[in-house]
Amino acid sequence: MVFSSLVFLYMFFPINLICYFISKNNTYRNIILLGFSLFFYAWGEPFFISVLLLSAVVNYFFALVIDKNKGTKKSKIALFIVVFIDLSMIGIFKYYDFFVSNINFLLNTNIGLSSVGLPIGISFYTFKIISYVVDVYRQDVPVQKKFYKLLLYMSLYHQLIAGPIVRYADVADEIDNRVITPSNFSYGINRLIEGLLKKVIIANSAGQVATMFLDSNLNELSILGAWFGIVMYTIQIYFDFSGYSDMAIGLGRMFGFTYKENFNYPYIATSVQDFWRRWHISLSSFFRDYVYIPLGGNRKHYVRNVIIVWMLTGFWHGASWNFIIWGLYYGIFLLMEKFFLSKALKKAPAVFSHIYLMLVVIIGWVFFYFTDITRGIEFIGILFGRGNNPLYDIKFEVEFFNNIILFIFAIILSTPVFKKIYGKISSHADNSIHNGSKLVVVAFNALILIISTVLLVGQTYTPFLYFKF
Repeated sequence: MVFSSLVFLYMFFPINLICYFISKNNTYRNIILLGFSLFFYAWGEPFFISVLLLSAVVNYFFALVIDKNKGTKKSKIALFIVVFIDLSMIGIFKYYDFFVSNINFLLNTNIGLSSVGLPIGISFYTFKIISYVVDVYRQDVPVQKKFYKLLLYMSLYHQLIAGPIVRYADVADEIDNRVITPSNFSYGINRLIEGLLKKVIIANSAGQVATMFLDSNLNELSILGAWFGIVMYTIQIYFDFSGYSDMAIGLGRMFGFTYKENFNYPYIATSVQDFWRRWHISLSSFFRDYVYIPLGGNRKHYVRNVIIVWMLTGFWHGASWNFIIWGLYYGIFLLMEKFFLSKALKKAPAVFSHIYLMLVVIIGWVFFYFTDITRGIEFIGILFGRGNNPLYDIKFEVEFFNNIILFIFAIILSTPVFKKIYGKISSHADNSIHNGSKLVVVAFNALILIISTVLLVGQTYTPFLYFKF
């Protein structure tokens, strides 16, 4: 099940709200949320819920062992074992075929590939539970002694499938003591609708156009068509990823949970370092706190640490060499900025720094999109005029003008322009104008819901891109 589906919006979610608010008792509400979360996950693939439950059981008992023996060698051994088990589960389901395929290629063997699919969200909930046991080991959070509460943290459907990677420390108190206010509930609705706008109206539409160009015959692709295709994919991937996070944050707020922001207008960044402070913040902070700093951070072996972290970041996104290249690509730019580029970027006008960043990001999405590395490199060649591809063609001209409004609206929405305008109106307005602005927001939300519903009726299944990670 996905948030941007009619089944979720008009059946699952309303029924969940009704059942949840029948009682004000948090124990009852926790049980209701847990039941709905497990049902949500089992909706599409009931078999893989056993993987989720197994992971929860294993980490629950090992966390108890770690806490019981805190400060001793037994605690460290228990941590090593449980993290190894967690990573092995990802390895078996997500990376087995990748390693076997490469072994077969290098050694000319014929080892069979796995016929088991990839459990949705395994990378997200595994990282969540790893952060929990590590924090218990570090004594940053108290161990959770009630299994169903740990399972609730791990399986909350708001952020189970595609993040953000919520840490136990951020919601530990809210599991027992959350309070839902009308203002928070209203805020949650606004974020849910905003995410729906991003996903259904912008990301899905941009994705259709991007696929039209990126999956076409490269020999017939025009240079401007190639640029338009990868820019539309740049739009799609941001609004798809951030749209899910908005919906997760909004849903959480309606049920009394406050999740940290996961995207902070990354396309207004002026450096790669700034970009990764704004893009998928929960993932980059996870690697910083649980990999980069333990390796030594910037105190020792800085270059090695950066390469390891960004290779793992790329590999986390998918079991394919193009994702590893994509991660290393960013690692190299971060190193260049550290040693010499940052000084030049600070001296240059902000517009040039922004152009530099967007070129890096757009080219990076080429590596991210094309699992066939040779095709990706050929596509980059077309972008910069290599070969005999025409500058433009009728296909580019038609699609560009057909989608010009979407294109402009998406660019504006990827900046905080609308947010700043609304903030200024709200801060300087009297009560009547302020109330009027609230009515405008309600009307806008209703319009977005209606448009999204109409589009969803006519669309085929379009899951969020991060589901496959």
